[in-house]
Amino acid sequence: MRAIIVSEPGGPEVLSWSEVPDPVAGPGEVLVRVAACAVNRADILQRQGLYPPPPGAPEWLGLECSGEVIAIGEGVASRQPGDAVCCLLSGGGYAEYAVVPVGQAMDVPTGIDVVTAAGLPEVACTVWSNLVMVAHLERGQWLLVHGGGSGIGTMAIQVARMLGARVAVTAGSAEKLAECERLGAEVLINYREQDFVEVMRAETGGRGADVILDNMGAAYLMRNIEALARNGRIVVIGMQGGVKAEFDIGVLLRRNGTVHATSLRSRPESEKADICAQVQRHVWPWISAGLVRPVVDRVMPVSEAAQAHRDLEAGAVTGKIVLAVAP
Repeated sequence: MRAIIVSEPGGPEVLSWSEVPDPVAGPGEVLVRVAACAVNRADILQRQGLYPPPPGAPEWLGLECSGEVIAIGEGVASRQPGDAVCCLLSGGGYAEYAVVPVGQAMDVPTGIDVVTAAGLPEVACTVWSNLVMVAHLERGQWLLVHGGGSGIGTMAIQVARMLGARVAVTAGSAEKLAECERLGAEVLINYREQDFVEVMRAETGGRGADVILDNMGAAYLMRNIEALARNGRIVVIGMQGGVKAEFDIGVLLRRNGTVHATSLRSRPESEKADICAQVQRHVWPWISAGLVRPVVDRVMPVSEAAQAHRDLEAGAVTGKIVLAVAP
């Protein structure tokens, strides 16, 4: 089969649509003919040599895909050939075929086409696992989402609103903030022009955010703590702003706050299966009812993966880029 491979660590030009070995479904796995996959920041880091795939995962890129089950491995009873699925992966989604642990192969939500569905697994599972399972976001609480115009950000806004929370976002353009507002964000912060700590304090009467979903890491750690409400929770899910930081523990102590750092990709299969099951149970009905929608900026051929990476790195994307694989 063909897949997008990385010839050597580097820029988008190192990506190529090349021949790789055909995958085979093992025990507890399904083989999926890929209709589409989607682009994530983690793919860029892997291309740059900064985020290698976990042991046992394919070397080619891709943390999610959608398509049709064409074969099942030993012990699989919950899936059959012909099932339309969208899948959470540890790697290998930018390809014509992908092997998926059966617990990470989810139904395509009713009313969503199979290509669009490729942009759902990573964002839905990341948002649900962090906002609900880690941070325990509750009705009436304030959520601050950094990168509100990203794939994760656009999903986080909608899920938080369905949970009854109030949402503030940061983004770098008026266009992205306008999309965040359409999705339900109440407080819109242009990080190029405004101090999010000051804005959050002003908008919440000095209280701050109960939960902060952070994709920046080191660069925002201390400022996130300053923006936190008492008993608040920071969940760090990205490292776009670096990996090492110093912070004042006293400030965190006075807020009785917590800092969590999570990675979906490195979790055991059993944990991922539980997350996928919860997403299907809780988030898919909202999508099928039109209450939550996938935000897809554009669909491109998988052969244009290098350009998709350039666009994402340039910040020229709201929501997700989906790569169509099957003709």
